[in-house]
Amino acid sequence: RFHLEGQRVGIRPHIGAEITVTGGSRYPLLIATRQGYRNLCRLTTRMKMRARKGEGAVTLEELAEHAAGIICLTGDEHGPLAAALENGGIAVAGQCLHQLTDIFGKTNVYVELQRHFERTEEARLEAALELADQMRLPILATNSVKHTHHREILDVFTAIRNHRSLETAGHLLSSNDERRLKSPKEMAFLFKDLPESISNTVELSSRLQFTMNDLGYKFPPYPVPDNETMDSFLRKRTFEGARNCYQPLHEKARRQIERELTLIQTLKLAGYFLIVWDIVQFCRRENILVQGRGSAANSAVCYSLGITAVDPVGMELLFERFLSKERGEWPDIDLDLPSGDQRERAIQHVYERYGRRGAAMTANVITYRGKSAAREVGKVLGFDAATLHRLSKLVSRWEYQDHTDNLETKFREAGLNTTHPRIKKFIELSLGLQKLPRHLGQHSGGLVICQGALDSIVPLEPATMPNRTVVQWDKDDCAHMGIIKVDLLGLGMMAVLEDTIELIQRNYGQEIDLAHLPADDATVYKTLQKADTVGMFQIESRAQMSCLPRLKPVRFYDLVVQVAIIRPGPIVGQMVHPYLNRRQGREPVTYPHPSLEPILKRTLGVPLFQEQLLRMAMIAAGFSGGEAEELRRAFGFKRSEERMSEIEIKLREGMTARGITGEPQDRIVQSITSFALYGFPESHAASFALIAYASAYLKCHYLPAFTAALLNNQPMGFYSPATLVKDAQRHGLRVLPIDVACSDWPCSLEKVSSKTADRQGLAPRQELALRLGLNYVKGLRAVAGLRIVKERTRQEFTSIDDLVYRIPELQKKELMLLAEVGALNFISKNTHIHRRDALWQVERASRRAGPLFDPMSEPDAKSPLQPMTPEERLIADFRLSGLTTGPHPMLLCRERLNRMGIRRAVDLKHIQNGTWVKTAGCVIARQRPGTAKGFVFLSLEDETGIANAIFTPDMLEKNRAVITTERFILIEGRLQNMDNVISVKARKVRPLSITEAKTQSRDF
Repeated sequence: RFHLEGQRVGIRPHIGAEITVTGGSRYPLLIATRQGYRNLCRLTTRMKMRARKGEGAVTLEELAEHAAGIICLTGDEHGPLAAALENGGIAVAGQCLHQLTDIFGKTNVYVELQRHFERTEEARLEAALELADQMRLPILATNSVKHTHHREILDVFTAIRNHRSLETAGHLLSSNDERRLKSPKEMAFLFKDLPESISNTVELSSRLQFTMNDLGYKFPPYPVPDNETMDSFLRKRTFEGARNCYQPLHEKARRQIERELTLIQTLKLAGYFLIVWDIVQFCRRENILVQGRGSAANSAVCYSLGITAVDPVGMELLFERFLSKERGEWPDIDLDLPSGDQRERAIQHVYERYGRRGAAMTANVITYRGKSAAREVGKVLGFDAATLHRLSKLVSRWEYQDHTDNLETKFREAGLNTTHPRIKKFIELSLGLQKLPRHLGQHSGGLVICQGALDSIVPLEPATMPNRTVVQWDKDDCAHMGIIKVDLLGLGMMAVLEDTIELIQRNYGQEIDLAHLPADDATVYKTLQKADTVGMFQIESRAQMSCLPRLKPVRFYDLVVQVAIIRPGPIVGQMVHPYLNRRQGREPVTYPHPSLEPILKRTLGVPLFQEQLLRMAMIAAGFSGGEAEELRRAFGFKRSEERMSEIEIKLREGMTARGITGEPQDRIVQSITSFALYGFPESHAASFALIAYASAYLKCHYLPAFTAALLNNQPMGFYSPATLVKDAQRHGLRVLPIDVACSDWPCSLEKVSSKTADRQGLAPRQELALRLGLNYVKGLRAVAGLRIVKERTRQEFTSIDDLVYRIPELQKKELMLLAEVGALNFISKNTHIHRRDALWQVERASRRAGPLFDPMSEPDAKSPLQPMTPEERLIADFRLSGLTTGPHPMLLCRERLNRMGIRRAVDLKHIQNGTWVKTAGCVIARQRPGTAKGFVFLSLEDETGIANAIFTPDMLEKNRAVITTERFILIEGRLQNMDNVISVKARKVRPLSITEAKTQSRDF
């Protein structure tokens, strides 16, 4: 970023680092040549790879080994010269300088001089001058800069780093403000008695010729057979795949593939495509579900190679959104993999293929946001825990988008005195920390690959996760410097689909191929039209559910639109309602200009996708594909007003030349400029729609397997396991409780007798039920749970005594958890005990457990304890597993609720629009989208389904505690039933006493 900013303002940035040497001294090293850059990268990597995160030191021998092309400064008070002077005086300091000149060469060591108006520092400066004169070493004026003008922010960071408050940080803080970035004039005045120290800065600068443009990065070639080039090999693999994908391979697809291959050859990108193809081939061989997405889905070559699953020719997608001559950068291919072990196998394959120093994960700079900044600032200001808790709750991410005035207003409303100096300073510092770096994390899936040693291009360090290394640069920085990454992204739903397929094969005896699911399944689209989408990928949110009955999807492309339409782009661009009105026939389909009809016809004249905007620029203004992509970038997140003006002028000139003027021209420009920032790629929506359709199909036709897979891959999606279970039960799935006699570690399927006889009435049918796994017992260790399953497979348990005797790894607290959650009720086939019976027996068995006791020697003593009440069982279920297989909490008090006139969720669809209603439920989701202008949306669940409530900003302010913290609430308001989209616009709200069970909500 320093390099790019230097280019922008027209200066040459100098690159270097402070390296800690064994003993603690810090050596400032500056890079003079490309060899010096490589040496410093490798030295840093060597130091980091053997140390804990945030630590590390090198030896002087290692420093000497990597000294070529590097210039060394003697440092500030933490440098080697200062340490030598403090520990041994002039003589030892002289030895230190001789050591440095032996390592770096006499012309590559500069004696650093600093003046911060500190008495000890001036004495050190005089000694340094004396030594420099004796050894004829150049002197250099520096300032040990720690901050620009934000000294207070520096002090806050210093206190955070040292786990102190500002009051107790003492000498850890700077003694004055002199370590700020000073102007040349200030530095010249400060060292007017030593003009040579200033002139030497110019001389040294002229020697530092290395720039980041000389990085020397190369993407590795792909190994191909003899007599083949990478281009010829890619061509053969592409057309092999194309003949399978396109049956027959028609001329339109052939032309597109030839066009893409020609450009790939021109840009010398064949190796990149082959390496991604190789990763996909590995996944297929290892039965790892994989699918490419993002702009790669615009490429017919990617489709033919099996990297993506969307036909860009059939969907008429824009290839230039993915790759063009004018872009001047590598394409970006994202691969979605099942999160967890399967994805890790693919990542480790890349490490094995290219070496531990040839591949690494990209980093991610984590910055301070709302609550994290508030907590840290509150700590360093010395607030007590209670006040800090109140303050951090007030400060949320969306509140920081308000002006400071509004933030102060919220503080006053909470009873805090905003005129108090510490409160004022808290607000000021909290805002000052926003978006500043907090720590370096690991990107979710970006892998960079290099020809040769990656540690000669960028320093590497070990990741927290074993067997992984990370580059020290953010993913965006890697992209700016031309370092190529392949994204291996973990997608929870891919893991769900993979697990569902495996469960279907094991329990149904059927083979499912996601690539060949029945297209346009009537049951699926009927379900989508009813917005019955809990647990489905991308279409399960409240906003998606409110759109589905209006859009009424009947084919795959409708699902592509559905995935894309509930996004910031269409919402901010006010495209959602025009599209839905046109789809429902309430508004005529019109186009900004007749020439744009072919582009916008599929979306009824409303631009919904980035590709449409790019095509609009190409058709209406004559832009090339590359120029259109540049337009998208110009109006992207890092938009420049100057660049935007240039693009708009070019757009208008192109349209005028084609006879598009006046109001149509204004409409087109407005569409492009307002939508480009937020637009969703059609290719991305199509890739996600494939996964959404697969999830819908599997839920509709294989509910037990799909639900088990969902529960086994938590956390993910929009709803908690408790809601997923209740939704499945409402759809007729039997969910069986946790049971040590039956449960595996994950959730599983088992055959049970149907509650209804078969059609002939001869015998009960067998059906699949879902059995909750032992992994849902909170506090039960995996090693203990897996041992239970293993022992039970060998021989069934006969009693709690038998369980305790055979599994000594089980701790008493784990046995009590199993008893309290009801997992020991059926441990013996002949006897059914209740939960308190089980607790009694666990206590008795634990006292005499051990190899000397025979578990069958003493008859079970009857427990004197009473069974748990339904309420006690409910509390235990939610506390110990987060869900219940028994009745919904609302059902337990439905008679009382009926007397209060409270309507069930299922009843609302039969009530006329505008009717005043009462409804109530367990809060399962709270949302306050950035595009909602302060409105809050709550989803309430009862035993019949989910009801939605809308709260205005005023309602939120008046009832914040109830809306944001209560688990069960009662709402009164006007029912809104528009196109079968049902919600209650709340006018009154109050907490409802239903149960003490600790239910959970997903709050965003």
